[in-house]
Order: sequence, then C-alpha cells, then structure tokens
Amino acid sequence: MKIIAMIPARFEASRFPGKLMKDLAGKTVILRTYEATKNTTLFDEVYVVTDSNIIFDEIVSNGGKAIKSKKEHESGSDRIAEAVENMEVDIVVNVQGDEPFTQKEPLLKLLEVFNQDAKNEIDIASLMLKMNDKAEINNPNNVKVVTDEANFAMYFSRSPIPYPRDESFAVYFKHIGIYAFRKKALLKFTKLPMNRLEAAEKLENLRFLANGLKVKMVETDQMAIGIDTPEDLEKANAIFKSSNNIY
Repeated sequence: MKIIAMIPARFEASRFPGKLMKDLAGKTVILRTYEATKNTTLFDEVYVVTDSNIIFDEIVSNGGKAIKSKKEHESGSDRIAEAVENMEVDIVVNVQGDEPFTQKEPLLKLLEVFNQDAKNEIDIASLMLKMNDKAEINNPNNVKVVTDEANFAMYFSRSPIPYPRDESFAVYFKHIGIYAFRKKALLKFTKLPMNRLEAAEKLENLRFLANGLKVKMVETDQMAIGIDTPEDLEKANAIFKSSNNIY
C-alpha cells in the first residue's frame, strides 16, 4: 500500500496573511511543517502543494518536494486531488500547512485503521481530541465532531455539539484537521458540489457526510498546535525556544 503525505499551502490566509512564510525559530512555518511530516518516516513521499511561487521556491530551495497547482481551488482537499490524480497511490494524507508540531504517533494511529479495514468500508480517516474547557468548546474556531458507536462521524460543527441538556452525558471532541483519504474517495469528493451545510459552516468535511462518504474518527491525546493568528505564532516560537530541537 503506497502512502503519501500532501501539505496544501496557500500564501493568503484571511486571519493571518502570509503566515506560512513567517519565521518560526529560524525557519518558515511551512518548512517546519514539511520537515516534521518527513521526520515521521511514515510516508513514501511528502509534498507541499501550493498556488504560491514563494512557498514553492521555499520548499524546493531547501531540498523538499513541491507541486504547483494548475487551477484555483476552494479547499485544500481540492488542491491535493489535482496533484494526485495521475499518481499511483493508495492513501493520501492531508497534513495542514500551519501545523509545524505534526507528530508520528497520531498519524500512525490514523493509518492503522486502513490496515484493519478488511471490507474497505472506510473512505476517510481523521483525528479527534477530547475537550473539557468550556471556552475551547464554545470557540467557533474549534470544530467539534460527534460520532456513532463505531466512531464514524455523524456531524461536524463550529457550534458546541451535542447541546448539553444534561451535562452529565455531554462529551466534546475537537476535530483535528488531518485527513487520510483513499485516493478514489478524494477524487470523488472533488467532483461533488458544495452543499448548504458546508456553505453555512465553511467546513468541507460536511460535503463528505452529505454524500455518503464514511469518515472514521480516531481519538488521540496529542494536542495539535496550529498557527491561525500572530498570537499562535508567538506561542509556537516559545515552544521551540524552550526545546532542544530548534535548528
């Protein structure tokens, strides 16, 4: 089974323009993410796929592999699908470009579900993290997911779900935006129109569910640290500076 990682990377970002090229302890955020993904040693290949010449040049000039998008895309998954359409590959992992602390253990757990999927029932696998802090639960930037008894996703939302009519039963999971796709599911996704749920919440994963794609959620206790704001970048720099692996 051939497994590759794709890191979609746009230069523009509404909340923090140019964030992927910001300095993070001596290297850019996108290069840190690329190197962290490579260092997991889980993938046959790792690519950055981007619409930006600046990001493309940053990766290639540092010895990495990058692909320039030919078209404009609404989502990272669309961008990846274009890049892999003619590749011989079984599983494609979408790693967010703004997560330079990507770690091996949760990705390994994500990939294991396909090895255990004898009937090929799983189209997509993704990660979730239990949340307890009320401010985090109510933060619309934290996407929540609810699952069935087999941990297949039932719904994703920026709102707190489930509604805590009885708080003793309310358990909240944050969706970690790393996906592992079967290639055929990824290509199918890109041919589907955006539906009203996705348009309302601005969550592409709702397109999966609305069209019958089965998303297996895997619980992790590894905290994802994404960089969405300048404050996040400050925190990330502090983490690097307090570690022994800055350069």
